Amino acid sequence: METAAGVVLAGGRSTRMGRPKAALEWHGSTLLYRTAALLGRTVEGPVVVVRAPGQDLPPLPGGVEVVEDPREGLGPMQGVAAGLAAVADRAAVAFVCSTDLPFLHPAFVRRVLRGLADPGIDLVLPVARGYRQPLAAGYRSALAGLITGLVAEGDLRPGMLLRHCATDLPADEALRADPELAAQDPELDSVVNVNTPEDYAEARARPGPEITVECFGALAAAGRRGRRSVAAATLGEAADGLGLTLGRHVIAALNGDRISRDPQLPLVRGDEVAFLSADAGG
Repeated sequence: METAAGVVLAGGRSTRMGRPKAALEWHGSTLLYRTAALLGRTVEGPVVVVRAPGQDLPPLPGGVEVVEDPREGLGPMQGVAAGLAAVADRAAVAFVCSTDLPFLHPAFVRRVLRGLADPGIDLVLPVARGYRQPLAAGYRSALAGLITGLVAEGDLRPGMLLRHCATDLPADEALRADPELAAQDPELDSVVNVNTPEDYAEARARPGPEITVECFGALAAAGRRGRRSVAAATLGEAADGLGLTLGRHVIAALNGDRISRDPQLPLVRGDEVAFLSADAGG
């Protein structure tokens, strides 16, 4: 499988939401930070955020790049083309998504990108929960030019590519045939978005995902010994639940290999977090 990139469309002001979705609060962070950081912990290549012309963005995770949609008002596919063009020289494929997928799971991203392991497929467009998901899909980066040309001809529809490239359209059953996705996101909540204030309130009211935590060394004292399950949407929430504060003296290892002090790092169902003394953990 080729190196994969992540492309996040920040979007502008939502008509029904009344404000930019990118800056909506999400467990002490924002939807945009959460989505960009989640892709950063999932793909090997660059992560790019595409913003509307002149759009102000909330803070982003370190290393995330920003590119500007060259023209406003041409729909999401113009932004998709801009994002793909920005990563084309470094990654052959990319997972492209909108910023308002608060329950996006790495297992879904990996399943979609695996569909592009077939060199005959240009686009993996999930048909999840009854709808095509062009903003939770896998694209070959080389499609940037084709999309730009179609948009210039006035074809702004997200489904426009179906007539022009080889597309895999996995529905729910095919997606859940992936064991990891079936275990971690059986309802395919990865594609649930927030289009209205009511959607956002409902999503924000959900409890955090169940993760497993464990403390080591000096941190295992004071009743913190052993593995336990906690509900936490971010690394900071997981630390708070144990009475810990990430920083100079406390670090975390996510799933055995990713070391972080970032309290906003998103967590998902199935994650395992080990908290270590920074002196012991390096």
